[in-house]
Amino acid sequence: MTPELELALAVLLPQLNPKIPPPTAERLRALIADASVTLLIARDESAIVGTATVIVYKTPAWIKALVEDVVVDERARGRGAGEALMRACLDVARERGAQMVELQSASFREAANRLYPRLGFERRDTNFYRMTLD
Repeated sequence: MTPELELALAVLLPQLNPKIPPPTAERLRALIADASVTLLIARDESAIVGTATVIVYKTPAWIKALVEDVVVDERARGRGAGEALMRACLDVARERGAQMVELQSASFREAANRLYPRLGFERRDTNFYRMTLD
């Protein structure tokens, strides 16, 4: 964990969702130490321009990979960083033995929603539920 990563996530995650608070250094250290989690970054010549997180976990039926928090800085979009991150996510999932990869994407994220089917993802007809715990 570096100050550069901490700063980059503080800039990038609100671009994904303005309600996401910047992660603390402690949270980042715990994330990086978690064996089920792989945090990927995309860089240009001078800075981190994107990030994605892959979580691989087991259920009674599957070994699954969940891709979360895929975001590319708005100033760097359209140059292939998002696709490179997603291809790296798929590589991590395969290397870790996942049988399937799942993700969700807000409908207004048009470029992302064009990318995922190009990479082989299929849109599912499902109800997605969330409960925030205190």
